[in-house]
Amino acid sequence: MLLYQPKPARVREDGRGQPTALEGAAVDAVREEWLVQDRWWTPKPIRRHYFELALANGRCEVVFRDAEGWFRQRA
Repeated sequence: MLLYQPKPARVREDGRGQPTALEGAAVDAVREEWLVQDRWWTPKPIRRHYFELALANGRCEVVFRDAEGWFRQRA
């Protein structure tokens, strides 16, 4: 088992693909976002769009979207 393995997440997004809620908690702010592209030379490259979110419940979470959907990942 890998530490901090990504777990599926329920994310609601707006028309631009920006997260507006995570697991029912509203997003107060997108604190940061970045794109990771790696292993482009392999048959299964990685392309993930990450978001660091400040939620209305006071929590901060990191989520990403890839071709398979939305995931949470601890830093």
